[in-house]
Amino acid sequence: MIIQFSVSNYRCFRGLQTLSLAAGSDKSLPGNCIVASLPGRPERRWLKGAAIYGANASGKSTVLNALKALAGMVINSAKTTDAKEAIGQIDPFALCPDHPETPTAFGIVFVADGMQYEYRVAATRERIWHESLRAFPSARAQTWYARDWHPESAAYVWTPERPTGFQRDPQLEGYTLSNMLFLSKAVANNRAELEPVFRWFKDTLVFLDMGAQSRLSYGFTLRQVEQQGEYYASIRELLRHADIGVTGVETIETGAPETLGRLLADTPVETQKHLLGERWVRPSLIHTGMRPSRIPLPWETESAGTQRLFALAGPWMDILSRGRVVCIDELETSMHPHMVRELLRLFFDPSVNTGGAQVIFTTHNPLLLDTTLLRRDQVWFTDKDAKGAAHLYPLTDYSPRKGESLIRGYLSGRYGALPFIPAGLLDTAPSHEREEGSHG
Repeated sequence: MIIQFSVSNYRCFRGLQTLSLAAGSDKSLPGNCIVASLPGRPERRWLKGAAIYGANASGKSTVLNALKALAGMVINSAKTTDAKEAIGQIDPFALCPDHPETPTAFGIVFVADGMQYEYRVAATRERIWHESLRAFPSARAQTWYARDWHPESAAYVWTPERPTGFQRDPQLEGYTLSNMLFLSKAVANNRAELEPVFRWFKDTLVFLDMGAQSRLSYGFTLRQVEQQGEYYASIRELLRHADIGVTGVETIETGAPETLGRLLADTPVETQKHLLGERWVRPSLIHTGMRPSRIPLPWETESAGTQRLFALAGPWMDILSRGRVVCIDELETSMHPHMVRELLRLFFDPSVNTGGAQVIFTTHNPLLLDTTLLRRDQVWFTDKDAKGAAHLYPLTDYSPRKGESLIRGYLSGRYGALPFIPAGLLDTAPSHEREEGSHG
């Protein structure tokens, strides 16, 4: 479970931006909350999801990309062998070139295996400047380790001297390169107490890109259907109830794609034989025709929305079953708003989401701003200021009244996060409108 994520000096974010999934005092839609007790603290509520709205290039995707960058550092950092290799995940704010370089900073609070952790990293492309991990086995935090780069002495200072709950290893600390995370290095060296933290980043966080240019693979769903795996029945029911005319699903065996032979023309003959001789399987969705009969249709004739729904169905059920945290960019692409609503409702249904799964998604769709679907504290916005820096802020900053139409408020610009195009895309507004806008 993710509780809070912060980032600064990353892409379009210059100052510190924080996304919180702590539930407010609002008692509406109790199914949208996770109710849990952590060691030494009373029962609290956290949100099962958050929606991020904003104009194009306003920073919506950057929130998810920042979290993905941190996860990528944790997962891959131990593979670094060259101390001069740049840290690829660091991408600082670029619109202030004369400003002294400051580290990109990430901070995250999450729960893994029933314990709360707080992990912080600050880094430039050249080195880690700060890294720390705090654990909460009780109400009192334990700082397991902190490393800070001191340029005056060109060395790291490690604290605390004698941490509670964690055994320091000076030799391992010395082996940790300046462009490497100690968390990753320690797990690679079998420090079992850090395994839950590493595994949370590697196994619990899931990133899906639903953008128009992305090609979401249907491989996981296809394997579930072909092998009639643990999610087969749920996938079949999801497709049947989606009002897309599908009554069943099966797989059909096909030959290798015609284009594959051309792509493999310059590869060794043995490789060509192996790949072209592989068993190729595609999905086939069953439809009901004018007569009561089962009519399988070729996959390529299905709509883009139906294909995306099929590809998403398997991972969606897996995420719900295993209590993962999924981050989805442009959730609504090629799918009807009602379909997106129903997918989200699965997350907010306690009888389906039994593992405490969470979803953080970006969207442009105002129809999801429905207080029967999302709580007010689940809605966030991104917007840019006059200097090109993006800001992340919650709907609750505007204290919307009970019963207020969030859709109307958003589209009217009350909450910001809309494109500002006063003169039209080709500056075709009448001159008097431009003059009025310049005095606004």
